[in-house]
Amino acid sequence: MEPIALTMDVLAILFFSGLLAGLVDAIAGGGGLIALPALLFAGIPPQLALGTNKLQGSFGTLAAAFNYIRKGEASLKEAWRGILFTLVGAASGAVLVQQLNPDFLKPVIPVLLFLVFIYTLFSRNLGLKAGVPRVSPGLFFMFLGLGLGFYDGFFGPGTGSFWTMAFMVLLGLNMTRASGFTKVMNFTSNVVALSFFIMGGNVLYSVGLVMACGQIVGAGIGSTLAIKNGAQFIRPVFLTVIFLTIVRLGYQNFF
Repeated sequence: MEPIALTMDVLAILFFSGLLAGLVDAIAGGGGLIALPALLFAGIPPQLALGTNKLQGSFGTLAAAFNYIRKGEASLKEAWRGILFTLVGAASGAVLVQQLNPDFLKPVIPVLLFLVFIYTLFSRNLGLKAGVPRVSPGLFFMFLGLGLGFYDGFFGPGTGSFWTMAFMVLLGLNMTRASGFTKVMNFTSNVVALSFFIMGGNVLYSVGLVMACGQIVGAGIGSTLAIKNGAQFIRPVFLTVIFLTIVRLGYQNFF
Protein backbone atom coordinates (compact mmCIF):
# COMPACT_ATOMS: atom_id res chain seq x y z
CA MET A 1 0.00 0.00 0.00
CA GLU A 2 1.53 3.29 -1.15
CA PRO A 3 -1.29 5.88 -0.99
CA ILE A 4 0.81 8.77 0.32
CA ALA A 5 3.42 10.81 -1.54
CA LEU A 6 5.82 12.81 0.63
CA THR A 7 8.15 15.60 -0.45
CA MET A 8 11.93 15.21 -0.37
CA ASP A 9 12.33 17.51 2.63
CA VAL A 10 9.84 15.46 4.66
CA LEU A 11 11.63 12.26 3.64
CA ALA A 12 14.93 13.83 4.73
CA ILE A 13 13.43 14.65 8.13
CA LEU A 14 12.15 11.08 8.45
CA PHE A 15 15.59 9.72 7.52
CA PHE A 16 17.23 11.71 10.31
CA SER A 17 14.40 10.78 12.68
CA GLY A 18 15.17 7.13 11.91
CA LEU A 19 18.88 7.75 12.51
CA LEU A 20 18.25 9.35 15.90
CA ALA A 21 15.71 6.67 16.83
CA GLY A 22 18.16 3.92 15.88
CA LEU A 23 20.95 5.53 17.90
CA VAL A 24 18.84 5.87 21.06
CA ASP A 25 17.20 2.47 20.65
CA ALA A 26 20.54 0.67 20.26
CA ILE A 27 21.71 2.14 23.56
CA ALA A 28 18.65 1.84 25.76
CA GLY A 29 15.53 1.08 23.71
CA GLY A 30 12.68 3.50 23.15
CA GLY A 31 13.40 4.47 19.56
CA GLY A 32 9.68 4.44 18.87
CA LEU A 33 9.37 7.55 21.05
CA ILE A 34 11.15 9.38 18.22
CA ALA A 35 10.17 7.48 15.09
CA LEU A 36 6.42 7.08 15.61
CA PRO A 37 5.69 10.78 16.35
CA ALA A 38 7.77 11.69 13.28
CA LEU A 39 5.62 9.43 11.10
CA LEU A 40 2.41 10.86 12.54
CA PHE A 41 3.75 14.40 12.12
CA ALA A 42 4.35 13.63 8.43
CA GLY A 43 0.60 13.07 8.08
CA ILE A 44 0.64 9.27 7.88
CA PRO A 45 -2.54 7.68 9.33
CA PRO A 46 -2.04 5.90 12.70
CA GLN A 47 -2.40 2.29 11.53
CA LEU A 48 -0.03 2.88 8.61
CA ALA A 49 2.35 4.73 10.92
CA LEU A 50 2.41 1.80 13.37
CA GLY A 51 3.16 -0.73 10.64
CA THR A 52 5.78 1.48 8.99
CA ASN A 53 7.36 2.07 12.40
CA LYS A 54 7.72 -1.69 12.86
CA LEU A 55 9.35 -2.00 9.43
CA GLN A 56 11.97 0.70 10.00
CA GLY A 57 12.51 -0.34 13.62
CA SER A 58 13.17 -3.94 12.63
CA PHE A 59 16.14 -2.82 10.54
CA GLY A 60 17.50 -0.85 13.49
CA THR A 61 17.17 -3.67 16.00
CA LEU A 62 18.73 -6.09 13.51
CA ALA A 63 21.71 -3.77 12.92
CA ALA A 64 22.18 -3.20 16.65
CA ALA A 65 21.82 -6.90 17.49
CA PHE A 66 24.36 -7.80 14.79
CA ASN A 67 26.86 -5.29 16.19
CA TYR A 68 26.41 -6.53 19.77
CA ILE A 69 26.86 -10.14 18.60
CA ARG A 70 29.88 -9.23 16.46
CA LYS A 71 31.52 -7.55 19.45
CA GLY A 72 30.82 -10.54 21.71
CA GLU A 73 28.20 -8.76 23.89
CA ALA A 74 25.38 -11.10 22.85
CA SER A 75 25.24 -14.66 21.54
CA LEU A 76 22.69 -16.46 19.38
CA LYS A 77 23.91 -19.73 20.87
CA GLU A 78 22.90 -18.52 24.33
CA ALA A 79 19.72 -16.78 23.16
CA TRP A 80 18.14 -19.39 20.87
CA ARG A 81 15.59 -20.52 23.47
CA GLY A 82 14.62 -16.91 24.09
CA ILE A 83 14.19 -16.35 20.36
CA LEU A 84 11.95 -19.42 20.06
CA PHE A 85 9.71 -18.57 23.03
CA THR A 86 9.57 -14.89 22.07
CA LEU A 87 8.36 -15.87 18.59
CA VAL A 88 5.58 -17.97 20.10
CA GLY A 89 4.64 -15.29 22.63
CA ALA A 90 4.67 -12.42 20.14
CA ALA A 91 2.58 -14.34 17.61
CA SER A 92 0.04 -15.19 20.32
CA GLY A 93 -0.17 -11.58 21.44
CA ALA A 94 -0.52 -10.30 17.88
CA VAL A 95 -3.38 -12.73 17.22
CA LEU A 96 -5.18 -11.97 20.50
CA VAL A 97 -4.95 -8.19 20.08
CA GLN A 98 -7.19 -8.54 17.04
CA GLN A 99 -9.93 -9.98 19.26
CA LEU A 100 -9.38 -7.93 22.44
CA ASN A 101 -8.81 -4.24 23.12
CA PRO A 102 -5.44 -3.72 24.86
CA ASP A 103 -6.61 -0.48 26.51
CA PHE A 104 -6.98 -2.22 29.88
CA LEU A 105 -3.16 -2.38 30.05
CA LYS A 106 -2.68 1.36 29.59
CA PRO A 107 -2.97 2.34 33.30
CA VAL A 108 -0.81 -0.62 34.42
CA ILE A 109 2.29 -0.23 32.24
CA PRO A 110 3.31 3.27 33.42
CA VAL A 111 3.19 1.98 37.01
CA LEU A 112 5.43 -0.98 36.17
CA LEU A 113 7.84 1.26 34.26
CA PHE A 114 7.90 3.67 37.20
CA LEU A 115 8.97 0.78 39.45
CA VAL A 116 11.75 -0.10 36.96
CA PHE A 117 12.80 3.55 36.90
CA ILE A 118 12.95 3.85 40.71
CA TYR A 119 14.75 0.52 41.13
CA THR A 120 17.38 1.48 38.54
CA LEU A 121 17.75 5.01 39.89
CA PHE A 122 18.52 3.88 43.43
CA SER A 123 20.50 0.75 42.51
CA ARG A 124 23.72 2.58 41.70
CA ASN A 125 25.71 -0.58 40.98
CA LEU A 126 23.04 -2.32 38.92
CA GLY A 127 24.55 -3.54 35.65
CA LEU A 128 28.03 -2.16 36.31
CA LYS A 129 29.38 -5.69 36.44
CA ALA A 130 28.08 -9.22 36.11
CA GLY A 131 26.06 -10.50 39.06
CA VAL A 132 24.81 -13.87 40.24
CA PRO A 133 21.97 -15.43 38.19
CA ARG A 134 18.78 -15.91 40.20
CA VAL A 135 17.17 -18.36 37.75
CA SER A 136 18.46 -20.79 35.15
CA PRO A 137 18.72 -19.52 31.56
CA GLY A 138 16.24 -22.18 30.43
CA LEU A 139 13.50 -21.04 32.81
CA PHE A 140 14.32 -17.39 32.21
CA PHE A 141 13.99 -17.59 28.43
CA MET A 142 10.87 -19.75 28.59
CA PHE A 143 8.88 -17.52 30.95
CA LEU A 144 10.25 -14.14 29.87
CA GLY A 145 10.20 -15.06 26.18
CA LEU A 146 6.56 -16.12 26.32
CA GLY A 147 5.55 -13.28 28.65
CA LEU A 148 7.38 -10.31 27.15
CA GLY A 149 6.99 -11.68 23.63
CA PHE A 150 3.23 -11.85 24.21
CA TYR A 151 3.22 -8.36 25.70
CA ASP A 152 5.14 -6.91 22.75
CA GLY A 153 2.78 -8.52 20.25
CA PHE A 154 -0.28 -7.44 22.22
CA PHE A 155 0.64 -3.92 23.39
CA GLY A 156 4.37 -3.17 23.33
CA PRO A 157 5.51 0.10 24.98
CA GLY A 158 8.45 -0.41 27.34
CA THR A 159 9.26 -3.96 26.21
CA GLY A 160 12.97 -3.19 25.81
CA SER A 161 13.16 -1.68 29.30
CA PHE A 162 11.51 -4.75 30.83
CA TRP A 163 13.90 -7.07 28.95
CA THR A 164 17.00 -5.12 29.98
CA MET A 165 15.96 -5.04 33.63
CA ALA A 166 15.14 -8.77 33.59
CA PHE A 167 18.51 -9.67 32.08
CA MET A 168 20.34 -7.66 34.76
CA VAL A 169 18.27 -8.70 37.79
CA LEU A 170 17.44 -12.33 36.97
CA LEU A 171 20.42 -13.45 34.86
CA GLY A 172 23.00 -11.15 36.41
CA LEU A 173 24.20 -9.66 33.13
CA ASN A 174 26.00 -6.33 33.09
CA MET A 175 24.11 -3.51 31.38
CA THR A 176 26.02 -3.74 28.10
CA ARG A 177 25.30 -7.45 27.64
CA ALA A 178 21.73 -6.94 28.84
CA SER A 179 21.28 -4.29 26.12
CA GLY A 180 22.76 -6.63 23.52
CA PHE A 181 20.51 -9.56 24.35
CA THR A 182 17.53 -7.18 24.55
CA LYS A 183 18.13 -6.16 20.92
CA VAL A 184 18.03 -9.82 19.87
CA MET A 185 14.70 -10.33 21.65
CA ASN A 186 13.30 -7.03 20.35
CA PHE A 187 14.15 -7.93 16.78
CA THR A 188 12.38 -11.28 17.16
CA SER A 189 9.11 -9.78 18.39
CA ASN A 190 9.35 -6.86 15.94
CA VAL A 191 9.47 -9.25 12.99
CA VAL A 192 6.39 -11.10 14.24
CA ALA A 193 4.44 -7.86 14.70
CA LEU A 194 5.65 -6.59 11.31
CA SER A 195 4.37 -9.72 9.57
CA PHE A 196 0.85 -9.02 10.85
CA PHE A 197 0.99 -5.39 9.70
CA ILE A 198 2.16 -6.58 6.27
CA MET A 199 -0.70 -9.08 6.04
CA GLY A 200 -3.11 -6.26 6.90
CA GLY A 201 -1.61 -4.00 4.22
CA ASN A 202 -0.57 -1.44 6.82
CA VAL A 203 3.05 -0.77 5.84
CA LEU A 204 4.24 2.21 3.80
CA TYR A 205 7.34 0.64 2.26
CA SER A 206 8.90 3.71 0.60
CA VAL A 207 8.86 5.68 3.87
CA GLY A 208 9.81 2.67 5.98
CA LEU A 209 12.88 1.92 3.88
CA VAL A 210 14.04 5.54 3.91
CA MET A 211 13.84 5.53 7.71
CA ALA A 212 15.42 2.06 7.79
CA CYS A 213 18.55 3.49 6.17
CA GLY A 214 18.73 6.03 8.97
CA GLN A 215 18.03 3.33 11.54
CA ILE A 216 20.94 1.21 10.34
CA VAL A 217 23.37 4.13 10.59
CA GLY A 218 22.05 5.20 14.00
CA ALA A 219 21.99 1.67 15.38
CA GLY A 220 25.60 1.14 14.35
CA ILE A 221 26.69 4.35 16.09
CA GLY A 222 24.56 3.76 19.19
CA SER A 223 25.57 0.15 19.75
CA THR A 224 29.24 0.99 19.24
CA LEU A 225 29.02 3.81 21.81
CA ALA A 226 27.25 1.52 24.28
CA ILE A 227 29.80 -1.29 23.86
CA LYS A 228 32.75 1.09 24.11
CA ASN A 229 31.53 3.07 27.13
CA GLY A 230 29.55 0.47 29.07
CA ALA A 231 27.02 0.85 31.85
CA GLN A 232 28.08 4.33 32.94
CA PHE A 233 27.08 5.58 29.49
CA ILE A 234 23.98 3.39 29.03
CA ARG A 235 22.46 4.03 32.48
CA PRO A 236 21.46 7.73 32.06
CA VAL A 237 20.08 7.06 28.58
CA PHE A 238 18.16 4.05 29.91
CA LEU A 239 16.64 6.12 32.73
CA THR A 240 15.76 8.96 30.35
CA VAL A 241 14.01 6.61 27.92
CA ILE A 242 11.98 5.00 30.72
CA PHE A 243 11.01 8.42 32.10
CA LEU A 244 9.88 9.68 28.68
CA THR A 245 7.91 6.47 28.07
CA ILE A 246 6.13 6.94 31.41
CA VAL A 247 5.32 10.57 30.50
CA ARG A 248 4.05 9.60 27.07
CA LEU A 249 1.83 6.79 28.34
CA GLY A 250 0.60 8.89 31.25
CA TYR A 251 -0.33 11.73 28.89
CA GLN A 252 -2.18 9.33 26.59
CA ASN A 253 -4.10 7.83 29.51
CA PHE A 254 -5.16 10.96 31.35
CA PHE A 255 -5.31 13.78 28.78
